[in-house]
Amino acid sequence: MLESLKIYGAVLGAFLRNAWVRELTFRANFFITLVTRGCWFAMQVYLFDTIFRQVPLINDWSREEYFVFMATGMLINSVVEAFFMPNCANFSELIRTGNLDFVLLKPIDPQFIVSFEKIDLAMLSQVALAGSLLAYALSRLDHTISWQNVLLYFVLVSAAVAFFYSLMLALAATSIFFGRNQGLLDFWFYVTVFARYPSTIYSGSPAGEVVRFVFSYVLPILLVVTIPARVLGDMVVEPSWVAGFTVATGLAALLVSRLIFLWSITRYRSVGG
Repeated sequence: MLESLKIYGAVLGAFLRNAWVRELTFRANFFITLVTRGCWFAMQVYLFDTIFRQVPLINDWSREEYFVFMATGMLINSVVEAFFMPNCANFSELIRTGNLDFVLLKPIDPQFIVSFEKIDLAMLSQVALAGSLLAYALSRLDHTISWQNVLLYFVLVSAAVAFFYSLMLALAATSIFFGRNQGLLDFWFYVTVFARYPSTIYSGSPAGEVVRFVFSYVLPILLVVTIPARVLGDMVVEPSWVAGFTVATGLAALLVSRLIFLWSITRYRSVGG
């Protein structure tokens, strides 16, 4: 077990070094990407800061609590897009060119290679920006955050990353049947746009309640982002079991996506097949 962890750690380290070399090869592009990400971050913060200058609350979220939510969403999104998005988007290309054959021949889990081979280091800058916004928002809250809340927050964020990764991997695996699945990856963006706002925002109308229920308990993209923010901000979490449900959702999504990936691989026809 320990030997396997060392091997996978070494492979991940090699992927990171290769990503760094790629970024240094095109330094201007890397710099422009960092500036673009920084500008997008600044505009998002400025937009909601302007809104909260006009109103004290959005639903039951204060300015600082909403910034905790925003930072949480950015943190989850940046990890998913830095490590998994480039690889899942490239999966159909591996199938089209036959390069998936070389992945399957390597003495390492193919899902690991498919998930981590390409890493977008520029996107990791969003982790630092999200962390700075989170630290600022927490420093402005009028109550102390307990270490239990901090620990639970990181568990819930990990569950959210696991859920979004699983959703992306399951969609990418359909490339084996469709050849290309750009439309399905676009579907991932269209659906996850709902997670940019807290789940309580959608309450107040019949249609909104339907959206809130579907994207909280059927496809829980609202839940996995909102609940960590509410826990860290020491806000009321109702019902009380929903935090455990969020963690269970992340674990279940990992298992289901793993089964879908392995099942899809068994249906793959190599270049020679």
